[in-house]
Amino acid sequence: MTQPASGGWNDASKLGIGAAIASLGYVFWVVGGMELVERLAFYGVKTTASIYATDAQSAGGLGLTMTDFSWILLAWALFQSFVPVFFGATADRIGYKETIALSTVIKIAAYLLMALFPSFWGFLLGAATLAFGTGIFKPGIQGTLVKCSTRENSAMAWGLFYQMVNIGGWLGPILAAQMRILAWDKLFFACAAIISLNFLLLLTYREPGKAQRRAVSHQSGMWRSAWREIRQPHLLRYTLLFSGFWFMFMALFDVLPVYIRDWVDTRTLVSSLFGGAEPGALMQAILAIDPDTLAVLPEGIMNINFGMIMLVCFLYAAVAGRIGTVPSLVTGTLLCSLGLLTLGLSTYAWIIVLAVLVFSSGEMLASPTSSKFIGNLAPDDKKAMYLGFKELPYGIGWVAESIIGPRVYDAWGAKETLAREALAQHGMTAAQLSGIPQGEYFQHLQQQTGFSASVLTEQLYQSGQVGLVWYLMAAVGLVTTAGLIHYGRWLQRHPLS
Repeated sequence: MTQPASGGWNDASKLGIGAAIASLGYVFWVVGGMELVERLAFYGVKTTASIYATDAQSAGGLGLTMTDFSWILLAWALFQSFVPVFFGATADRIGYKETIALSTVIKIAAYLLMALFPSFWGFLLGAATLAFGTGIFKPGIQGTLVKCSTRENSAMAWGLFYQMVNIGGWLGPILAAQMRILAWDKLFFACAAIISLNFLLLLTYREPGKAQRRAVSHQSGMWRSAWREIRQPHLLRYTLLFSGFWFMFMALFDVLPVYIRDWVDTRTLVSSLFGGAEPGALMQAILAIDPDTLAVLPEGIMNINFGMIMLVCFLYAAVAGRIGTVPSLVTGTLLCSLGLLTLGLSTYAWIIVLAVLVFSSGEMLASPTSSKFIGNLAPDDKKAMYLGFKELPYGIGWVAESIIGPRVYDAWGAKETLAREALAQHGMTAAQLSGIPQGEYFQHLQQQTGFSASVLTEQLYQSGQVGLVWYLMAAVGLVTTAGLIHYGRWLQRHPLS
């Protein structure tokens, strides 16, 4: 390793906000545009995947439990997280534009699989294919970004890139809300059409540093080189530690939409914002409001995360550039932990909004900074390889969460689980329970008890241990925060050379 120190407490940008933005070139903005398009399609599906999987078949969903859905998530996590680790070195060799084009073809096929085969196996295959295409996409797009930025503007580059990611992420749930109200397959077809726009953007720029990178002579094979690099102590320790952050992050996206659907009365938000009046069609679309119930759909709440990042991430990037890498990681991880703790306190809609805002603040400090850290750590001819390594903590965290998060929620917090238990307590036999389609237990309990949906929801919430789900997730983040503090001190004693 011959890189200068880039991971310690004093890794801070010296450029101001305006100068850092002005120093970014044309290729950076094209790359950001391709990421925006890809994320628009991706998050149109990702933010609603758990709802689609667990909604009753009579409502257009797949009628799965969260435990069933965890198997889909596991396949999704394994492919999306670990393909970049092995494919990064290949992207360095064959070219970033070529890998982006290949990934686009694969992702179109994935969305079509989801649309044409609405079943557990169809969604699993579609999710795994989408994950594979995303895993190929990441090293190429991020490798290009690293090659068109410098150490002086890298904090701002990653912050703005993350902001553009979240413009796409903000548009995706809006698309999802409109399409799934019509039919779920229309959402998947729309995402296939949207991602194809990246073919046009690929024609608008020349890949930076391609000839020089291909001219570099490697003395060992790609995989041997990758294995040697990943065993670097700075990278290995970071990988093990930061997986805790991604555990929390994926819990938010995999569990929170279902939690909101099950327990949160989001009509409160609409009445507070519009004073009891019905919002117009444009506001309904932007806020993802169900026109029939005037409730904000779960993807509308998730969109607070994307919207906040889309609007102010560059400010957090400037803060991260000033305070340094490890302090940003520590502060961001702590804030995310506090956000998850807040989710466990109450089901009141505005408390949920507050929790998402706190979590988003932490995410803006920690997530772009993690990309910057890995990008600056990498040798010039191995940028995509190292940015593939960036997916390792993401993968470890998501795989662990996909196994734990949905299952814990299914056991402690799913409304359907608690409704089924209540039906059994009311005298319904196992044979009778097995005759009720998954996703319709609450409806049957409501018919049997005669209680309104809101009263019955509150009773079930009090009978379960729903808040413990979020306390468990937050505990992972607090342990990670403590570990990152120790890591920062270790870096001071063992600077990169």
